[in-house]
Amino acid sequence: MRPPSLQTKSVSDAFNQQGWEHEVMEGREVISTVFEAHHTRVQLFAQTFTQLNALSVVGETSMPMDELKIPYLLELLHRANKQMNLGGLEYDLDRQRVVFRVTNIFEKEKYDADIISTMVHCTIAEVDRITPYCAIVQQTADDLIEDLNIERLLLREDLIPPVPGDEDQL
Repeated sequence: MRPPSLQTKSVSDAFNQQGWEHEVMEGREVISTVFEAHHTRVQLFAQTFTQLNALSVVGETSMPMDELKIPYLLELLHRANKQMNLGGLEYDLDRQRVVFRVTNIFEKEKYDADIISTMVHCTIAEVDRITPYCAIVQQTADDLIEDLNIERLLLREDLIPPVPGDEDQL
């Protein structure tokens, strides 16, 4: 078995600096971990693409959805993506999971730990932020789903989790 690349080692080192428990998946350039966020549990994967010097961080959470409601969920994710500058939300229809993915191309083989940490924080925050909106779609009664206004739903700020550190100021 080949040891992890310098790129994957730099990602693992960045996780260690933050005190994040993780596992390097044997035989793959992938790191796996789980974070407990405000609204949900985020399964996180960090995959290095050594030939490109790229890192893709993917966070996902389970979101089973009735077939009737999937178009509303997809509209929700599409509208949320229009407001993003980095990364994007997806819905994995086969596994029924909401997914956020962000990728960065680095100049050097040893990736910058601050950028890695930012990518991880961004991924966790975006999965956590969208989860309560998805849950509303999921829990809306079938006979009321056509009345659900996704545009207005996304304006609800009461569903946004607090920014870490800000809850002390309330």
